[in-house]
Amino acid sequence: MPKKVVVLLAEGFEEVEAITPIDYLRRAGIEVTVAAVGTKGESLLVKGSHDILVAADAALDSLAEAQKLDPAFWDAVVVPGGLPGADNLAASAEVAVFLKVMARAEKLVCAICASPARVLAPLGLLAGKKFSCYPGQEAVIPGGPAVAGAELTQDRVVVDGNIITSQGAGTAGEFACAIVAELTSEDDAKKLAEKLLLLS
Repeated sequence: MPKKVVVLLAEGFEEVEAITPIDYLRRAGIEVTVAAVGTKGESLLVKGSHDILVAADAALDSLAEAQKLDPAFWDAVVVPGGLPGADNLAASAEVAVFLKVMARAEKLVCAICASPARVLAPLGLLAGKKFSCYPGQEAVIPGGPAVAGAELTQDRVVVDGNIITSQGAGTAGEFACAIVAELTSEDDAKKLAEKLLLLS
């Protein structure tokens, strides 16, 4: 049975940080559902921070109505960065509840760029964790990472328990491979990276 991942997209998301994990995970045989957050009406189109429109598979509120925001349905959630995308995700009560229940269920919670600081930290999900984010974004955490009980590193990708964080668009491939490694195997992730010329 394939692993299942949901990728959350809100208006203003960083396109590379969303599309790269979607693409890499699907190449690895992982089932990916792209969920639109805060879309108006029936539209599933979400505009990225560089005006690229991406068609989601479902609206997050529709998944909620279908009772599919239970961690039993998912193995991981991916939270792209970008501004104002990260702030739009952080403003969603539905996203907050979902991320918390996923973390409590010890499912993978994966965030990149601004989202570790702007989305995960306010929910307490970085407490006791090492993490990475886009350089400078740690400054938005009230009191800084130490007050949040987190340890900032300069690593491109950090895996600490069920939390995976990464720095930004330029690390999106490594971020995606780290998720693949956790959901399948290190060997599968290495083969994928080699196939995509991510490894020299």
